[in-house]
Amino acid sequence: MLPLEPHRTERIGWLRAAVLGANDGIISTASLMVGVAAASSSRRDIVVAGVAGLVAGALSMAAGEYVSVSSQADTERAELERERKELAADPIFELQELTDIYIARGLRPELAADVAKELMAKDALGAHARDELGLSDVLSARPVQAALASAASFAVGAALPLATAVLTPSYASYAIAGASLVSLFVLGALSAVVGGAPPIYAAVRVTFWGALAMGLTAGVGALFGLAV
Repeated sequence: MLPLEPHRTERIGWLRAAVLGANDGIISTASLMVGVAAASSSRRDIVVAGVAGLVAGALSMAAGEYVSVSSQADTERAELERERKELAADPIFELQELTDIYIARGLRPELAADVAKELMAKDALGAHARDELGLSDVLSARPVQAALASAASFAVGAALPLATAVLTPSYASYAIAGASLVSLFVLGALSAVVGGAPPIYAAVRVTFWGALAMGLTAGVGALFGLAV
């Protein structure tokens, strides 16, 4: 038997969480720090805001991702349990149901019936999970993996504007914004390449929304700075 050809779908779970976490880490932390800097705050205040944003954001991302993916996993388990009971209660109907699915996909009725019988003889629940419910081990929900990936990637993303503020005491807001936008562009392009999508469009899209977020928070910070 030939080895299975690798596909990018195996990366969907962790890639989505990692990209989302890093992207959010850069944008939210950089926006927070730029807003604080625009309010004529001291360098110490900017750094403290960045550290607070990193810790709070990483924990929030982990908790949110865990709850969200756990809900998905609960739904998947409930669907599998329901299918297991249906297979035990009426296997003839389930066989016909699987046969009809293969016929709808283009197989001849006789061949579809043979395929359904063979697959159900080997793993009835697995066949129905894959072909009726659209569930598979590759795309199944993994709450802990998603939570850890989100938290770690958020912290890595947030560390960049924080390090920029520490290393560039003068014109911190411009340095943070510039370094963050470059990082967002690279991140968007890299995630697209890993996922097999066109890199330029993804990079420009991520950079645009990051620039918009930082511009708005800088405006709010400047407004409050003037009010003080």
